[in-house]
Parts: sequence; structure tokens; C-alpha cells
Amino acid sequence: MSETTESLNLSDPIYARLEDQIGWYDRKASSAQHTFKRIKIVEILAAALIPFLAALNTYHKLAGAVTLVTGGLGVVITILEGILHLNQYQQLWTSYRSTCEGLKHEKFTYLGHAEPYASAADPRALLTERVETLLSQENVGWTSSQQQAAKVTSAT
Repeated sequence: MSETTESLNLSDPIYARLEDQIGWYDRKASSAQHTFKRIKIVEILAAALIPFLAALNTYHKLAGAVTLVTGGLGVVITILEGILHLNQYQQLWTSYRSTCEGLKHEKFTYLGHAEPYASAADPRALLTERVETLLSQENVGWTSSQQQAAKVTSAT
């Protein structure tokens, strides 16, 4: 086993943090993706039912009930779109996935003794700096998106 692989094990705090962050971003990206897709599927189904119900409304004896359901579907679509906008699931999904993949890239570049680690005086210190830079960029991006969302929400 090489020196780098030996020094990068579960008891190593650098490795533990890296693995923890990869796992966290992977779980959060998957969760945001699934939530976004579920909401979008419900919106698509609701939107597809509206023209069908509108056409059915003219031929059906329960026209009043069909009108209420059609209007209710419009309300559901509006609420779901507001939830998507407020929680930014699609943006979180892509941002978290990007950070997760960046962390994996750093891990495997380090483990493979590739540049910039191959020529670094202290590869572990460089790994720490690069991982923390990725995490800081994610935090800055998240803070910025939250501030923009707050401005949009307060403007409406």
C-alpha cells in the first residue's frame, strides 16, 4: 500500500471529512432531484387534465363539479410552481451534484497521485485546501441564491 493510500483511511480526519461531504452532497442532490421530478410530474398531469376536463365540462351532467376540479387543478399547479420557486429544488440538485462530483474528482486525483498532488510538497495539505475551496464555493453560491430568492419573494 502506498504512503498516500495508507494515510487516507477512515481514521484520517481529512478522509473522513471528504467522505462525509461526498455522502452528504450525494444524498442532498438525489433528494432535490427526486422532489423536483415528483412535483413536476404532478404539475404535468394536472396541466394535461385541464383541457380534457374543460372539453368534458360541456358534455357532462356534473358540469359544476368538473368546473371546480378544473379550477382546483389550476390552483394546484400554481402552488406547486411556487414551492419549486421558493425551495429551488432544480438549482440545488445541479449545484449539489456538481459539488459532489468535484469532491469525487479531488479524491480520485489524490488517490491516483496525479497532478497537482504528484508534485505537491504536502499532498494532504493540498487536498484539504482544494476540498475546503470547493465547499466554500458551494456555500457562497448557496448564500447568493438564497439572497436572490429573498429579493424576488419580497418584491412580489
